[in-house]
Amino acid sequence: MNDATPQRHLRLVNAAAKIAAPLLAELRTELDVPGEFPPEALAEAERAADQAAAATEDATALPLVTVDPPGAKDLDQAMYLERDGDGYLVHYAIADPASFVQAGGALDIALADRGVTFYGPDTSITLHPAVLSEGAASLLPEQSRPACLWTIRLDAEGEIREAGVRRALVRSREQLTYEQVQQRIDAGEAGESLSLLPEIGMLRARLEIARGGASLEIPEQEVASDDDGYRLVYRANLPVEDWNAQISLLTGIAAAQLMRTARIGVLRTLQPAQQRDINRVRRAAHGLDIDWPADASYGEVLAGLDATIPEHAAFFHEATALFRGSGYLTFDGDLPPASPHSAIAAEYAHVTAPLRRLVDRYGLEICLAETAGEEVPDWVRTALPDLPGIMDRARRRSSEYERHCVDLLEAIMLRGRIGQKFSGVVVDVDDPRGDDSGDDEGVEIRGTILIAEPAIRARVRGVGLPLGEKVTVRLSRADVDERRVEFAY
Repeated sequence: MNDATPQRHLRLVNAAAKIAAPLLAELRTELDVPGEFPPEALAEAERAADQAAAATEDATALPLVTVDPPGAKDLDQAMYLERDGDGYLVHYAIADPASFVQAGGALDIALADRGVTFYGPDTSITLHPAVLSEGAASLLPEQSRPACLWTIRLDAEGEIREAGVRRALVRSREQLTYEQVQQRIDAGEAGESLSLLPEIGMLRARLEIARGGASLEIPEQEVASDDDGYRLVYRANLPVEDWNAQISLLTGIAAAQLMRTARIGVLRTLQPAQQRDINRVRRAAHGLDIDWPADASYGEVLAGLDATIPEHAAFFHEATALFRGSGYLTFDGDLPPASPHSAIAAEYAHVTAPLRRLVDRYGLEICLAETAGEEVPDWVRTALPDLPGIMDRARRRSSEYERHCVDLLEAIMLRGRIGQKFSGVVVDVDDPRGDDSGDDEGVEIRGTILIAEPAIRARVRGVGLPLGEKVTVRLSRADVDERRVEFAY
């Protein structure tokens, strides 16, 4: 999984963006999604961007590269991998917005109000002003940038030997896309560093499964065009995206260990999946013809799937039910009980996306201080108690926006197909008897249906909805104004 709570994302391609653009703009206004930064906050950001980077260790000789989706400008991470005896050495540079943000200033206040970057199908509403997130603080190629440079030593099995982070000036050599890196690896032209990415990534993924963890890389829904107009499809993740995510997860685990040693920190937490959700996802697996042996964990099942297969991609989306209930735990002085993130099966902290997530800036400062043997800055200690609430509000706000975006685009794409029939799997029912059986004779009930092609998860109503079974349903509603799609059984 990535190191954020899994969400469904829908990406516009080609001319579909023109159809949806005005409706998405109206949605942002309706939901009060953040707009322009306050003038005083923007002025602070512009002044900070004009200042020369603070004098720090010069690590610009390190041949780092960034790996991101095409067109990305807010580049949080750059990596360089090398062998270290029988193990590995991971150099991981993370953007350092703290070098540009004055604690307690107008920009700092504006960032706390946003909390995260808001992702929509047509645009992103960035956490930081673009002059920083896409400019002075971004790890753009051939630009010297202040960064938090992690050095993590791994043994031959991929376990952490030691880890630390320090401030340094870095210079990325190349801005690569996932597709470019995958092509180089497949062709044997990746060079020493990137050729180690699958080796380290697979080692870390095996350790994750052995711990009882589970990786969930959610395939994006795309609105693609064809001869008949537009259709909803899943874009399968490339293997390199999973390997790259493991480097980020590795760093978050190392950060949590440093925080425990420092006796101050902010951990990302996730409670174990509820049995009801596990049962529902098992039913989805059955209906999608996915084998889930009785003695296999959901992490083992997910690891064996191929997101290029529509049924598998649909199952990845349904499995997000197992990753709900995440939060943050802060501590200062008294150590909390062991608090593992259940999907990672280890303690974990957010520190690798500070341009897009507010909490990472604070986590990085704690790790920097512990590595250097220094006191954690007062502005970090003062802010810690309020961080969980700030991040929870930001998550709920951004999730609502993303959910409505998906609902809107699904309604737009299906509005001309009322009455058509589709094949899907009933994955949940609102059973009035409360026994989750879904077999009330003669009673129309509501439920949720998962359709692999087109890529839809929507409401369904009918008599005797059969849980976990394939059914044929009819599209009965695709209301753009209410952003609602509904099927009839």
